[in-house]
Amino acid sequence: MQHLWTPWRMAYIKGEKQPTEGCVFCKKRDPESDDIEHVVARSAYVYVTLNRYPYNNGHLMIVPYEHVQSQEDLPLDALTDMMLMVNRALAALRKLYNPPAFNIGANIGAAAGAGIEEHYHFHIVPRWPGDANFMSVVGETRVIPDTLDNTYRELKAVWQELSENKGE
Repeated sequence: MQHLWTPWRMAYIKGEKQPTEGCVFCKKRDPESDDIEHVVARSAYVYVTLNRYPYNNGHLMIVPYEHVQSQEDLPLDALTDMMLMVNRALAALRKLYNPPAFNIGANIGAAAGAGIEEHYHFHIVPRWPGDANFMSVVGETRVIPDTLDNTYRELKAVWQELSENKGE
């Protein structure tokens, strides 16, 4: 029998949340904390960060700097920038992990599943056949085979490589 140890997930499973003051996404606006906060890339209106409680490896969020509850509250330039960053994120994830599929979208409001409903954000989740196995179906637990720090380092390197190849 093999054992899978993921102790960093216990706080999430038990519903324990670290007390925070203010918006967790607004705190990531400062580029000085990108390594600590796992911010992979930034643009004029949005940034790309790893989900602290990922559904799969490479689960990213595109977050506007502007603190709004829904995408219709964002200016056109921010919406355009967000979708361009979604495309860049898809390219980086394809290069790093080669997933055959993705879930992309937003949960607007608690009834839709938004964990942080006060600051709109967009999810990108790489998907593979069979990634919904017995652990998630029966045990209500996800097994993520890599650490956030390693995922961050690898994804940031791929993102920079792709940006350099495009001359950005």
